[in-house]
Amino acid sequence: MVTLAQRIESLRTEKGLSRSALAAALGFPKGSVDKFETGRQTPTKEQQDKMAAFFGVSLFYLRGESGDRTKMENWIDMDPDDFVDAPIRPAPQRRKVQPTPAPEAETAAGGASLFDSFLHSKAFQEALRAAVLDVLRSPEGRRIVSDAVARELKK
Repeated sequence: MVTLAQRIESLRTEKGLSRSALAAALGFPKGSVDKFETGRQTPTKEQQDKMAAFFGVSLFYLRGESGDRTKMENWIDMDPDDFVDAPIRPAPQRRKVQPTPAPEAETAAGGASLFDSFLHSKAFQEALRAAVLDVLRSPEGRRIVSDAVARELKK
């Protein structure tokens, strides 16, 4: 897996910039990029946003969480008519498999599976809620929500 530090260094060298030149271009303190690339310091959320915008990549790519450089708005706002000429492939045929009952050890009270119990646990729901709120508070999340609301209002 690629780290944030490795990704910053890779993107910087692709642009042919020195560490100090990148820091100057982004308005960061002189030695900050050196600290980011060596892992001695983690860039703030705002600094990560600036770097992602500067390099034209998504935050997920910058952080090493994805291998896809594409920013979400590059594909989410596409006109559906752009897909008209795309070849349509039939869905693969799947064999019908008879479901097997869950073993007794894997069922919780009330017949729910362990996975269902996990999904309904308070800790999981709180973690999911926190993750969703973080995304919605980000500039990209706000933009996506406002675009979706605008589309719905136009209907």
